[in-house]
Amino acid sequence: MKTFIVVDSCCDLPLSYVESNKDVLDIIGMPVNIDGFEYYDDLGKTFTHEALYGKLKEGILPSTAQINAYRFAEKFKEHIKDHDTVIYIGFSSGLSGTINNARQGADLVKEEYPHADIRVVDTVSASIGLGVLTVKAVDMVRSGASIDEVESWLEDNKMKANHWFAVDDLHHLKNGGRVSPAEAAVGTLLNIKPILIVNRQGVLKPYAKVKGRKKSIKLLIDKYKEHFSGHAYDKLIIGHGHVEDEAIKLKKQLLEHMEEEQIIISELSATIASHVGPGMLAIAFMGNTREDK
Repeated sequence: MKTFIVVDSCCDLPLSYVESNKDVLDIIGMPVNIDGFEYYDDLGKTFTHEALYGKLKEGILPSTAQINAYRFAEKFKEHIKDHDTVIYIGFSSGLSGTINNARQGADLVKEEYPHADIRVVDTVSASIGLGVLTVKAVDMVRSGASIDEVESWLEDNKMKANHWFAVDDLHHLKNGGRVSPAEAAVGTLLNIKPILIVNRQGVLKPYAKVKGRKKSIKLLIDKYKEHFSGHAYDKLIIGHGHVEDEAIKLKKQLLEHMEEEQIIISELSATIASHVGPGMLAIAFMGNTREDK
């Protein structure tokens, strides 16, 4: 039987992609509370992205929580019954303790199903960086790779996952405590656009500040040119915070260097959007290295 992949909703993959690969891939959603409505992030299926970003633009800040060990155990049991092996490709331990709950959930399943082969991989990646690693794992499973081969590739290459986020809304970062009110006020006045990365510790960190949207998008493309390595994996994901028109424009610029089938566009779901806000543009790809500024 084929290896089955479980990934959490922080992967920010398109819902259409997940549903078209449901024979080898399933999502476990992070708990989200937005304006009193509680649900598990399922990439816009329950609470649409349009509704989500409408709330964010109103200034409403969602709260998110870890997936507990019990939910992991139930998800693993759901798939171990029909598959010999299950691998969970997890959200960065630098941003959440969720990965530890996944390990506990796997141990609970093994008590009931001693034959269960469940692997847990801390990708030290987030959002579409986690998404790129997941898409590669899906391709490997479809090509007949064993769980050992998938796990080894992820462990050997996860530090090559590049994450570049161009944030548009400083006030949303202020509300989330990532910049001070003074920084948000001055930055907005000067049209400053922060660039964030996920560093080698798997933590979301500021990388640079540029003036204006055009320059922030140019930096994304420059970093793609500097670091992209098709030898590791040739897919790239563009993530956006409800600005699909800008994501399409970014894709057109990247098509000067890549083929259309190499690029996936995805709208960020609730868990990550809660921290970076609307208007964000990002790219993730497998590079020659991951910067650690």
